[in-house]
Amino acid sequence: MTVTVGKGLHLHFDPASGVAGDMTVAALVAAGVPEKVVIGAVRAVGVKGLKVGFAPRKRGAFLGLGFEVDWPGKGRDHDHSHDHGHSHDHGHGHGHGHQHRDYAEIRRLLKRSSLDSATKDLSARIFGRIAEEEAALHGVAVDRVAFHEVGAWDSIADIVGAAAALAWLEPSAVTSSPPVLGSGVIHTAHGLMPVPAPATAAILRGLPVLAEGTGELTTPTGAAILATVVGSFTGPPAMRLVAQGFGAGTREHTDRPNVLRVLLGEAIGRHLPASAAEVVLVAANIDDMSPQLAEPLMAALFAAGSLDVWFTPITMKKGRPALEISALCEAGMLAEVENAFFANSSTIGLRRQVMQRTVLDRAMTRVATTYGDVRIKVASRQGEVWGAAPEFEDCRKLAARGGVPVRRVVAEASAAALTWLRASRKKRS
Repeated sequence: MTVTVGKGLHLHFDPASGVAGDMTVAALVAAGVPEKVVIGAVRAVGVKGLKVGFAPRKRGAFLGLGFEVDWPGKGRDHDHSHDHGHSHDHGHGHGHGHQHRDYAEIRRLLKRSSLDSATKDLSARIFGRIAEEEAALHGVAVDRVAFHEVGAWDSIADIVGAAAALAWLEPSAVTSSPPVLGSGVIHTAHGLMPVPAPATAAILRGLPVLAEGTGELTTPTGAAILATVVGSFTGPPAMRLVAQGFGAGTREHTDRPNVLRVLLGEAIGRHLPASAAEVVLVAANIDDMSPQLAEPLMAALFAAGSLDVWFTPITMKKGRPALEISALCEAGMLAEVENAFFANSSTIGLRRQVMQRTVLDRAMTRVATTYGDVRIKVASRQGEVWGAAPEFEDCRKLAARGGVPVRRVVAEASAAALTWLRASRKKRS
């Protein structure tokens, strides 16, 4: 049984068993998108005889929802179950046989449809993502890419249905855990190929993935949906959970339930971009520079893109007092940070070290004090809030405006943050 949810929530995909088009549609409906949104959108495409529906489907220990597609002659069109993007059994989706349509025809079909503009645009972007990668893989013009699988009835229903559900939700942001790809060898229209299918790998290029599970768990269609709509691949941010939905595939797996889960929630504050997991530590020992130049050096390093800068008093040879200057930066800012070091200090050499780090997810919200509103930074991991602290610069400005010590504003803001944190945890429980 599903409940209707509001719009503007945070949407998180949890593809621990992979992702396919039909599973995406079913999961979104199971989480609260009205069935009529998807059914009406598929009808609006204008393909005679194309019908869709939903039915409960248990996979492993979970009761999920299945998305079912039917069209005239379905039983004659295929002899075994396929999924999208390649002519083989993915284990997620429905049968579609050997229909052939090129990308130009798909675009004409969408253009002529009576879909709303948001659904039409998102559907076109998802189809376009697949077409561009297939064209590059096979050396053909994009318009001539033969969607002999993706252009078939069930795949049109899946992509349009997913686009309609997403357009209806109007999520404030979309995140996803890294999708699980699977393993082994699959039968494609182009012969035997290892998992992931070439189109899936091309679509997910540059994005985090997990090579786990047996068989093909993430399909080109599922990959294209994620690559098109997901803003960042990370754990769920701090949010008050409103609903979850399970979209079930057509096959059972021995090592995991074949379901895609989605989470919907009210984001706690404004979600901040994920921090880089890999950084570079740049350092130098300096014993021949006036201490008066230390502060301008720190300012220059921050201005060049350093994530953090610190000074450590040390003693060098012959007992000379010195400073170890350290700066952390992302690899893309390394040249600028090094230039700032050389331009603003007396050093003639730098040390570099690549470092891995784990950083909590962060969001920003506000609390009220008697001196004015103060932003607080909320730290969380996989949806669990670990702490909340006031922004010092906000406290400093309010203190100057109110003519009171900064520590007084900080104390009140910290108390307000603690009250907010307790109330947030109470609502989540």
